[in-house]
Amino acid sequence: MDFIEFGEKKHNFNICSIFFPLSVFLQLDSVTCVFPLFICERDFRIENEKHLNSPLFYPLADKEYLHKTRNGTVILHNVETGQSSDFVSSDKFAQVDASDYYVSADRKFVCFESNYTKLWRHSYTASYSIYDVENSKFVTPSHIPQEVQYLVWAPTRNMLAYVWDFNVYIKPEATSPSVQVTTNGKKNAILNGIPDWVYEEEMFSSHGAMWWSPNGTFLAYAEFNDTQVQNIEFSWYGTGQYPETVVIPYPKVGSFTLLGHIWLFFSSTMIGMVSMCSDHYLSSVTWITDSRVAVQWLMRIQNHVILQIYHFDGSNWNPSQVSVPVILSLGGLHFSPLPPFFVEDSNNFYQVMSDKNKYKHIHYVTIEGANPITTGTWEVIYITKLTKDAIYFVSNEHGLKAGQRNLYNVQSPRQCLTCDLNVDRCQYNSGYFSLNASYYRWDCYGPGLPLFTLRDNRGPGSEIHVLEDNKVLEEMLRDKNLPTTKRDKIKLLRYVSLIPCCAAVCCKYGYAGPCSQKVDYRFRLNWATYLASAENIIVASIDGRGSGYQGDKLMHSIYKRLGTYEVEDQIETTRKFIDMGFIDKEKIAIWGWSYGGYVTSMVLGAGSGVFKCGMAVAPVSKWEYYGTYLPEIFRNPPFLPFLLRNSTVTSRAKNFKSVKYLLVHGTADDNVHFQQAAEISEALVEEQVDFEAMWYTDKDHGLDGAAHRHVYTHLSHFLLNCFENSSP
Repeated sequence: MDFIEFGEKKHNFNICSIFFPLSVFLQLDSVTCVFPLFICERDFRIENEKHLNSPLFYPLADKEYLHKTRNGTVILHNVETGQSSDFVSSDKFAQVDASDYYVSADRKFVCFESNYTKLWRHSYTASYSIYDVENSKFVTPSHIPQEVQYLVWAPTRNMLAYVWDFNVYIKPEATSPSVQVTTNGKKNAILNGIPDWVYEEEMFSSHGAMWWSPNGTFLAYAEFNDTQVQNIEFSWYGTGQYPETVVIPYPKVGSFTLLGHIWLFFSSTMIGMVSMCSDHYLSSVTWITDSRVAVQWLMRIQNHVILQIYHFDGSNWNPSQVSVPVILSLGGLHFSPLPPFFVEDSNNFYQVMSDKNKYKHIHYVTIEGANPITTGTWEVIYITKLTKDAIYFVSNEHGLKAGQRNLYNVQSPRQCLTCDLNVDRCQYNSGYFSLNASYYRWDCYGPGLPLFTLRDNRGPGSEIHVLEDNKVLEEMLRDKNLPTTKRDKIKLLRYVSLIPCCAAVCCKYGYAGPCSQKVDYRFRLNWATYLASAENIIVASIDGRGSGYQGDKLMHSIYKRLGTYEVEDQIETTRKFIDMGFIDKEKIAIWGWSYGGYVTSMVLGAGSGVFKCGMAVAPVSKWEYYGTYLPEIFRNPPFLPFLLRNSTVTSRAKNFKSVKYLLVHGTADDNVHFQQAAEISEALVEEQVDFEAMWYTDKDHGLDGAAHRHVYTHLSHFLLNCFENSSP
């Protein structure tokens, strides 16, 4: 991803942002100290920021790990002895121009990844070279074709599986020829071992759909059948005389969605298939033992998930006779179920789900039911490690601050491993454990500069050494006039704001999409930082109704009501800021990306008179044009008519006459299709609304490359022009 540099005024900031939410920008009036307001609906996160570093850390055993240094050499460290040795030198990466590497379970081979070519958000193709560590040479031939779609080592020895041309292949050994497992793979029809677009984007957040059993005896892989799914088509302009047409199977609201099956493979023999009826999504696959596998199936209307355990009897995979399907109520909202953590050699497991008070907590699930292990008016975010005598998890319990994260161990009393570590700098934490949890990498992501250290988990948890402290970035920022960050709440809605140096108060930032959270304690250095520091604009965000990690009551507020409460919260909270007296009510703007672009447009179309201008990047206009996964919580009557009638941007077009509006979209957006922006444009033209528009040729939802720099420059100019032309 490219970086955008702003330097027209006081400071230069190299920044990189991602998509989604809303923001409020307030421009500081140097005479009166009254601030224009800008509401932002984009998720500001550091990603691929060129100066922010995190350690390339690869645990191998309970006391050993690999660490890739800045010069590209991979070092093998022994934590107990303190000894280190070169595992793979940097010249091996250079020899095959590799960007990443994967080590076999027996450490005898390294698979180097080269020629990375991005497809969708998570998927890509690459070529792979196998390096023999013991003999210090590359394996030739590798028996792996070019443009592999996914590759994964087995958890034992040096077997691996990969997907090429939509078919699954297995290499029984790193040096052996490949064995083809499937033959029916076909683009946009049958996908084996990799998800189709919907599963990649909405369910797996990954480009792989293969799972080895613990000892590598079986390989489970998903087969996705898109043959009956309707396609979305758009032009790819490229450089040729005639544009090409891109075709993607993309099920929209109410249309036929794909069928998913799980196949089990053993020693060149297909030995079984497990599946659920077509109104269920495949959610997760978890191996319990080599002969038992658990599969979660999520109802298409997303109000509950069924976990089914399948047992291998020597010839078939059958539903377990000692277990029953476990139904975990999700409350009918966008909340993908987390994977279960099974007790060793048992059908009992731990799962994060809502308790009786409607907060997400760890439950111990048996055939008799689910018993809560944690409880309180806070939420468990996820389980990170399960051992014979401990459950490690991340939650926002400490101080009951929903935007914080700390690492805990379920004990009596419960132990927090990170609550007292470098408190001013680190309030958003997680951990990455060694095999038996004797050691862990402490990951601190803010609010100060990110910090990563290796710690001893046997006893008081002492620090062994620092992996990355971002000292270089700290020195770069030392003389920069960075804004102050303030977090607070208005009634039940939390907000965070960036305040210019001379401001005493702040404004808001809000996303309020299903199960989102934008008011947190992460460190960020991005466009909002530039606006606050160089342009004296307060940037604020809120977590309105519909946001996550504060209990189901708040999160489920927009169930069957997309485009209502989360829109109202942006308007009403901004009015509260105006009442505080530090905002110039003539200089209030709002912007957003993706769902945030939708909320931005709905806010402007509400005709409230609060906002003077707004910018929507890749917005949804009508939910009937979006994929099945999010809006189909409205699928069953009578909710779909309400959705189509009352939650569309186009139905509010006439109210845009009183605001300045910038509409931005990429023509090759595979997620929120250019069709959505075209619909908004058509509706505005029909109502004779004067607005500005910018499209980016052959760019997808993230607007990467040169477009990334250009879009933020364009947004900046539009925003500043809006404020300059607003009446005092």
